[in-house]
Amino acid sequence: MITGDFHMHTVFSTDSDAALESMAEGALKKGLDTICITDHMDQDYPFYEGMGENAFLFDVETYFAQLKTLQKQYEGKLEIRIGIELGLQPHLGKFCKEITEKYPFDFVIGSLHVVDQKDPYYREAFSDLTDAELYRLTFQKMLECLKNVETFDVLGHLDYIVRYGTYQAKEYSYASFAPYLDEILKKVIEMGKGIELNTAGLKYGLGFCHPHPDVLKRYRELGGEIITVGSDGHKPEHVAYEFQKAGQILQECGFRYYTQFKGRKPDFIKL
Repeated sequence: MITGDFHMHTVFSTDSDAALESMAEGALKKGLDTICITDHMDQDYPFYEGMGENAFLFDVETYFAQLKTLQKQYEGKLEIRIGIELGLQPHLGKFCKEITEKYPFDFVIGSLHVVDQKDPYYREAFSDLTDAELYRLTFQKMLECLKNVETFDVLGHLDYIVRYGTYQAKEYSYASFAPYLDEILKKVIEMGKGIELNTAGLKYGLGFCHPHPDVLKRYRELGGEIITVGSDGHKPEHVAYEFQKAGQILQECGFRYYTQFKGRKPDFIKL
């Protein structure tokens, strides 16, 4: 059983209104013993009406202060670790390095949310591209980010772009994008980083977690070992979403351990 959720959002993320305590309570209800709050920090996120000028940014000092209070509140009941999900863009290497050196995060996810200064959540922003072209562009930009940003622990939701395709997985498979996906996976391994099994793909009706099992198998074949498990939950009811399936998926893809982080160091836990 997976007992730690290492991808969760709270009111510190622009796209969540969940109180810190509500997410902790959601974890206890699911029988977890460890969580890591990983709120969004997307420097240079493009402006969209209704999102505000500083969307997906938060005050890190306040974040740490409130999470340390939460840690004390749940001491002996739930271990709460302090993480962050950094939005990757090729020019943000310096920013990501500075913030991760300044603050003692337990865990840092690096995720691509912005492609060519646009958020693919707004599919109309890429109306000139087919789904396959958008996916290809996203993987190309992801690799560019990996070559320019090093200060993260795992690459988040590797193929989450498929959520926002007009026809989602109809034009997506590992085989169709193998040259790009292999290069990404090899680069991650070369960097000494990991990837995550993100169960939100099931929540979005894709029928698979992120990344697809074929990508997970390939990562393991290439020698990848570091893999965290996260729900990408933005509400208490989404904590540990479909975690009963996560361990089985990992085992079927060749993994015998999953990973939790503390003080930016990986701990391998037997499945």
